[in-house]
Amino acid sequence: MRFHRLALSAIGLLAVSTFSGNNGFALADEAKGSADDVGNYSIPENSETFAFQAEVNRMLDIVINSLYQNKDVFLRELISNASDALDKIRFLSIENPELLSEKEEMEVKIEYDDVAHTVTVTDSGIGMTHDDLVGNLGTVARSGTTKFLEALQDGADIGTIGMFGVGFYSSFLVAERVKVASKHPDDPVQHVWESVNGEDSFHVYDDPRGNSLGRGTEITLYLKEDAYDYATSSKLEDVASFYSEFISHPIHLKKTWTDMVPKEVPEEEDVNLDEDEEKKEEKDDDLELGDEEDVTDEEEEEEEKEPEMEEVRKEEWNQVNTKKPIWTREKDEITDEEYKSFFGAITRNEHAKPMYWTHFKAEGNINFKSIVYLPEEIPWELMQGRYDQMKKGVVKLYVRKVLISDEFPLLPTYLSWVKGVVDSDDLPLNVNRETLQESKIIRIIGKKMVRKILEMMKKLSQEPHPTMQVIKMKDKEEETEEAEIDADGNVVVKEESEEHEEEYEEVEDPNVDHPYISFYKKYHPSLKMGIIRDEANRNRLLKLLRFKSSKASGEKDWISLDDYVKNMKEWQEDIYYMSGMSQDEVESSQFMKKFKRRDVEVLYFIDPVDEIMMQHAKEYDGKQLKLISKEGTKLPAEDEDLEKRRAKVYEDKFKPLTKYIRKNLDVYEIKISQELEETPALISSSNWGQSATMERIQQAQAFYNTDRLYQNTRILQINPRHPIINKLLEKVTPPEDWEEDEDDPEEYNPGQDTLDLTKTLFDMALINSGFRIADIKTHSKRITRVLKNSMDLESLEVADEIEIEDDEEEEEGEDDIDGMDFGDGMPDFDAMDMDMDMGGDE
Repeated sequence: MRFHRLALSAIGLLAVSTFSGNNGFALADEAKGSADDVGNYSIPENSETFAFQAEVNRMLDIVINSLYQNKDVFLRELISNASDALDKIRFLSIENPELLSEKEEMEVKIEYDDVAHTVTVTDSGIGMTHDDLVGNLGTVARSGTTKFLEALQDGADIGTIGMFGVGFYSSFLVAERVKVASKHPDDPVQHVWESVNGEDSFHVYDDPRGNSLGRGTEITLYLKEDAYDYATSSKLEDVASFYSEFISHPIHLKKTWTDMVPKEVPEEEDVNLDEDEEKKEEKDDDLELGDEEDVTDEEEEEEEKEPEMEEVRKEEWNQVNTKKPIWTREKDEITDEEYKSFFGAITRNEHAKPMYWTHFKAEGNINFKSIVYLPEEIPWELMQGRYDQMKKGVVKLYVRKVLISDEFPLLPTYLSWVKGVVDSDDLPLNVNRETLQESKIIRIIGKKMVRKILEMMKKLSQEPHPTMQVIKMKDKEEETEEAEIDADGNVVVKEESEEHEEEYEEVEDPNVDHPYISFYKKYHPSLKMGIIRDEANRNRLLKLLRFKSSKASGEKDWISLDDYVKNMKEWQEDIYYMSGMSQDEVESSQFMKKFKRRDVEVLYFIDPVDEIMMQHAKEYDGKQLKLISKEGTKLPAEDEDLEKRRAKVYEDKFKPLTKYIRKNLDVYEIKISQELEETPALISSSNWGQSATMERIQQAQAFYNTDRLYQNTRILQINPRHPIINKLLEKVTPPEDWEEDEDDPEEYNPGQDTLDLTKTLFDMALINSGFRIADIKTHSKRITRVLKNSMDLESLEVADEIEIEDDEEEEEGEDDIDGMDFGDGMPDFDAMDMDMDMGGDE
């Protein structure tokens, strides 16, 4: 029975930290023997042979379709198993210290042979006895497959696959043959388990090397041809540090390389060299006595001759998991510098800096530990406003400190820039990303993570403002202290004592933003996206928003919704806001006039996303959020009875004008407004229509349908106290001598001039209200006619071209130039009548 390649690939991802049974599986100490080639593989005569009994075919249909293929995970699985075996021996040694007598070191070692194409992983863990090897590695069924299939029949979720312990067989993803040697403290003999990929059996025998391990287990993988690249230090280091960089026990990798060194000289040659040295010294002595001898070329060559070099193989052990999993420690034990350094580790950028972080432990039905950071550097997608390119928020997901996914989409899209780690013991160790995403445990962890992140932001907003030292102002009583007078009536001058030296106090630094404002300026679009998409946390996100307002419009001024509610007038029931494309545009809006006059604060919504956000956030703290340019948004009247009676009078008075406008303009409704201050007319939107800002945003979209304009939802408000409105009323009202019996008053035509003025007033109202004029060309022609009438021009026909008379003097000058004799290309200055007196009187 040969393992199917897809089956092995799938099994490789079924990692487990412990094998089923009482003894954990581990890896042996440094190997002390040479590995046999697969081709020369032979079984010792005293070996025992056992058959695999797994229901492999039934498992393949489920595993292959449920798990992805990734050969790198074989090393993760072996290291994880080794780490569990080390944990077990450490735990057992608490009650029985003699278990560590053979070997005190608690470590995992990885080495390779790039010639024999082998990888060996070792540890000094609990090891396995003969029965453990047969029981735990003997059959796929005992290692979990049958139990897994039975659990599925009973209705278990696919996510339980990692709990049945088949991760060891991921070795066959890269190996043609796997050899396991193990020594258990309770077994005096070191045993070997061995199997070839494709065989339907395995073999167990006594290790001919004897007790070479002392304690622990070793696995030697004889690599397939397409997996030879794993027999290199760079590949093993990358994989081990990527998946297992936070394993508690040290992981050492043996690195080998060749180097050129001077060749060692045999002893006989050493004797000859010593004689040559003595002769050379005698010759040097003769030279010192005054005997001059010439140095021959042969001697010079001997001095310059380089030593003979030879190639040697060197090796060294390096630890690959130097970083520590600080999330497992108590918060009080970790310094800020350690948190910052850890941020650089998880982002793989030592220069990256976090703005803020939180470290928490969730306990209950689901237990996990986590550290999440708010980065100081804003992502490119968010900086460019490419929200459509933002992916789901990813974190490093660990199970018992073993990396499951470097970028697991655990957080919603609006928190995609948050960085952090999550470590849970409740998750299956090795199922694929798609299966984990559907896991109920993952959904619960994700919800708790979002809550903690929002709480972290709230805590940041409550941090004290950066301060500065200023000289403390003296009290008025101290400044007006009565002078002391001596017996002669002279003022006694007191010497300044130390008590009267200048005192300093801490005050908020006006030149520095609050830490939360610095964060908010970078990431506020994400928070507003969260309000749109995350209904469950909408109210929490609304509390985190900050705005400019009519009373907080300075560069350093910001206001929250909570602060706005606290500052509301006693009679105020709603939260008012005004939208626009910039703060200047909002502040100069004609809609702001009445609110400024009544001293009512208005929030400024000047981000393009604000209009979309407000479609999802209609209220806060039981109060409606109302756009002041919308229909029905008005301040309570100071005298409602008087206002009603006045409105009735205005309605009767301006009936001719409202009828005329309704007949000649395409508007949804006309209202006589008593709330307009200085402008003759404004355009507001109906409650179910689009605001001016929203119309501009939609019109700027590349695929916007122009047929969907909301012009029929516009409401024209006219100011009954403005002289322009009263003049128009006068123009559209029939004169007293007009005979009503002959003509219907509604058919009275005040002329083209009045129509132009009315439409110009409407266009002006559109512009002042933030809308765009639909027909610019018609508007331009209309303005031209209005200018014609205001200037009393009889016609707009252009005049004829002006006639230009010939300049005689210029022609004479041209004749003189034509008659000049330039000779050799130079002018004859003597023949020219020129006035060279440049400084003469004009």
